[in-house]
Amino acid sequence: MLQTLVVICLALASRVTATPTFSLFPGTIFEQFPGFEGATILTSQGGHAKCVRGNLNVQTSSSNVKLNYDGPSSQLALTELVLENLQVNSPLSASVVGAKTQVSGSYKINSQICWPSSGSMNASSIQFLTHGVGFDKSYWDFYSSDYSYIDFMAEQGYTTFSYDRLGVGASAHPDPIQVVQAQMEVEVAHTLIQGLRSGSYCTTKFQKVIGVGHSLGSILTTGVASQYPADLDAAVLTGFSIDAAGFPVFFAGLNLVIAKENNPLRFGLLQNGYIVSDTKVSNQFGFFRYPNFSPAVLDASERVKQTLSIGEFFTNAMVLAPAPEFTGPIDVVDGENDLPFCQSNCLNNGNRAAEVKGALFPAASAGSDSYILKGAGHGLNLHYGAKDAYKHIAGFLAKNGY
Repeated sequence: MLQTLVVICLALASRVTATPTFSLFPGTIFEQFPGFEGATILTSQGGHAKCVRGNLNVQTSSSNVKLNYDGPSSQLALTELVLENLQVNSPLSASVVGAKTQVSGSYKINSQICWPSSGSMNASSIQFLTHGVGFDKSYWDFYSSDYSYIDFMAEQGYTTFSYDRLGVGASAHPDPIQVVQAQMEVEVAHTLIQGLRSGSYCTTKFQKVIGVGHSLGSILTTGVASQYPADLDAAVLTGFSIDAAGFPVFFAGLNLVIAKENNPLRFGLLQNGYIVSDTKVSNQFGFFRYPNFSPAVLDASERVKQTLSIGEFFTNAMVLAPAPEFTGPIDVVDGENDLPFCQSNCLNNGNRAAEVKGALFPAASAGSDSYILKGAGHGLNLHYGAKDAYKHIAGFLAKNGY
């Protein structure tokens, strides 16, 4: 009973402001979403999208790695782990990362499909949205219509699919060390995409899937394009580049702590292997760039901040590989002052966003593009200029026929 209550609280906490729901709706709406358990209907922050949200049962198998680490016994041990990982020529990763091991399971993934309130669902294409570290799917529909990617895209006629990654938000929280690793996240994404194409979750069989990621979500989207190039017809990678020089400062600044000790009410049932940024200051350091954001949005992001698993901490770079067989267009969109992927200057000695195509997507089509949002930090969607980035992405999709 207590665990059920916590799950409900987590689901409610994923919304920053109250989202209106439809008290009366035709039964046929739910009949169109047979894969969604416990489905509810709601609207996006600005009301431009109507959404169905519920749990999807995802059966998948992954070639993970055996991590020779049992998890931090205390905050002292976690801080030492991060320090050792940041050490010059650190032997930590080599000692912890072991041989490949197959991991299988069935996991509940809390998901939602949104379509224009004033129109019908777009069956020809769907945007597959994968959030990054520190957030859940609410990153794509955040705070108000000024920051809602889902709202903006609904106005342009697009249908979107967003989900809480495994180990995050209202989705399942299995072993954070041996199960919740980057490769498992790629497999979950692959399974979800196949389900959207086949009509397993929704009676609509989507013909084209556009992968849209942020940060770790962009790494995972690249992993899908590399391992399953036919999954995606196009890719939009935000908060992402091939420059990892800023990562040590980023992780140090997050001041990672054991989640259940940081916020027992929200994370009290989680294992010590689930970690989170410590304070609002840590959050600002990693994701924001002053004065180009609203303090109220920073406060909101701290209230709903989400976890990172130790498994992801050690394996996120393992799925980042070139995608030579991916032939669709890509769009790379970064904040000018992205800390982890640009060391706070994406235009230093070149354009970090523009470099991605040649390095990772050599066969991407000529319609590929890139964009730098002036004055924005890593959490691009949470800055004043977010809609400028959304307009660019919509233009990229339109010129490529999506």
